[in-house]
Order: sequence, then structure tokens, then C-alpha cells
Amino acid sequence: MNSVSKIVLLIGFLAIVAVAFVSMSKSQQMVVVENGNNEHKPLAIKLGHFQDSDCGMVIHSLDYASQVVNKEGKTWFFHDHGGMAKWLDTKEFKNDAIIWVWAKDTHRWINGRNAWYSRTDITPMNYGFGAYAAKQEGFVPFGEMQLLMMRGENLTNPYVRKQFGMSH
Repeated sequence: MNSVSKIVLLIGFLAIVAVAFVSMSKSQQMVVVENGNNEHKPLAIKLGHFQDSDCGMVIHSLDYASQVVNKEGKTWFFHDHGGMAKWLDTKEFKNDAIIWVWAKDTHRWINGRNAWYSRTDITPMNYGFGAYAAKQEGFVPFGEMQLLMMRGENLTNPYVRKQFGMSH
């Protein structure tokens, strides 16, 4: 094989590898924010293809997933309600945002401002706030959950864990 043939073969091989990498990166592209949600409804989250807008981790389960939609229809996604509450508190549109949370008791999206939050669920970021449609003893409303989150009174705090009889 002469050197010209080797070079052509090498260029061909590199072209095939480049095409493969480009097509893989397009198919694996992660969603962090979605535009155009003009109906302000919860969007379908394809597990493993959406990233948390607060911490960047991949959303692998709906159990503690939430979505925030602003007036313009821009939607952000989260894998832990505590992270969503912390993120939202820094936004100018925090009072007008529509919040959707996955309810653990009904297994559907519900209004996050009307949800009840447990304090001891084992969540992706260990904050402990699980969302539920039905109130249960010890559950708190959204405003209180957000305040507890902003004060650091969640399960990442060893004193809170001790308060609930949980080990380190």
C-alpha cells in the first residue's frame, strides 16, 4: 500500500469517527431549560436527558422532580424540590412563577404552591422535602418549605437530622 492510499484511508477513518461523535453528541444533548411553554403546563421529562437547572445533575427519577415556568413560557427543571426552592428565591419572577411538582402520593404533576412537603424523604440532594397532594402530620406548605430551605433547616443540617432522629 502506498503512502497516498494510507493517507486516504486515514482521512476516511477520521471522517467516520467525527460523524459518529457528532451524531452521538446530538442524540445525548441534555435539556436544562425549555422555551415556548405558553400554556404554562408541566412538560414531559425524558429521564436521563434533562438536567437540574440548579446543580446540573441529570434527572433520573420523577419522584422529587419539579418545574418552574415564568410568564414568557420558559421552563426550568429540577430533581430536588429543595434545590428548586433555593434557586427560585433568587429570581425576580419568584412570586409570579408557576411551579409544578411531582406528587409522591398521586404520581402526577400538581401545583407546587398548593402541595404539602414532607421533611424526611431521602431526596437526590438530601434536602428531605418530598411533595404530596394530601396533607399529612408534620408536612409543611410551600412557603414554609422554602423558608426552611433558605435557613438551611433541611436534612443536610446535622441538627435537623438529629431533630428527626436520623443518623448522620
